[in-house]
Amino acid sequence: MFDALEMSLQFLERLVPVETRIRQRSASLAKQLADASESIALNLGEGRLRHAGDKRRHFEMAAGSASEVTVALRIAIAKRYVTTAELAELEVVLDRVRAMLYRLTR
Repeated sequence: MFDALEMSLQFLERLVPVETRIRQRSASLAKQLADASESIALNLGEGRLRHAGDKRRHFEMAAGSASEVTVALRIAIAKRYVTTAELAELEVVLDRVRAMLYRLTR
């Protein structure tokens, strides 16, 4: 099993209620959050079957998307669409995904 992909899918599942709440306040931020979070999983899925530099490139794109998700969530907190307490459990999973992506890109 490819743990990074599985963790990214778990993150997507847990993100749904938060994304829904954000969408009620900002459709554009919710869309970017959805696109970036899906990009993590999609690039991991594609990258795991690629070779050499092409593999790493997909993992780097997934890492970039994880960074975008992080910023989108921080914007949601700053604009009070959600609270840090509401995101605490979600952050635990996202931290694991980011750590795995770090190792995959080094």
